[in-house]
Amino acid sequence: MGEIAEFSLVDRTFLRAYRWRKIDPVPWAPLAKPLSDSRLALVSSAGFVTPGQSGFDGSVRGGDPSFRNIPSDFPVADLIDTHRSDSFDHEGMLRDPNLAFPIDRVRELVASRRIHPVADEHISFMGSITAPGRLVRDTAPEIARRLLADEVDIALLVPV
Repeated sequence: MGEIAEFSLVDRTFLRAYRWRKIDPVPWAPLAKPLSDSRLALVSSAGFVTPGQSGFDGSVRGGDPSFRNIPSDFPVADLIDTHRSDSFDHEGMLRDPNLAFPIDRVRELVASRRIHPVADEHISFMGSITAPGRLVRDTAPEIARRLLADEVDIALLVPV
């Protein structure tokens, strides 16, 4: 986590004035079966898309609440960063997309039988959504429906 002084004046001003939401109680569900029998999906706020998918729309006021499906077998090195935020350094995840979408690490866990074969598709959405109402009301339930339809037991949230 960086220091607030590292951000531009515009970003510092925004961060100081932003009305942060507190989620209480934190949604939680205990794991109902062993990890080795559980099906996992990645859900990342990196704003990654695959070639041919449209990028996230940086002009949407409050942030683009849409999401993209990332096929489980898609090469992580071919993901495209379309995250709009300048509030973090994109360099690391551009060099190694596994930092923000750790599919290669997940594949290693499957190969070692630590987890069950993973979901057919994973989810990418854009973080830095300053008006999360549409994300909470529309996008999150749709993502949950898709994960349930794919019999996902664990959603590994990877915030960026």
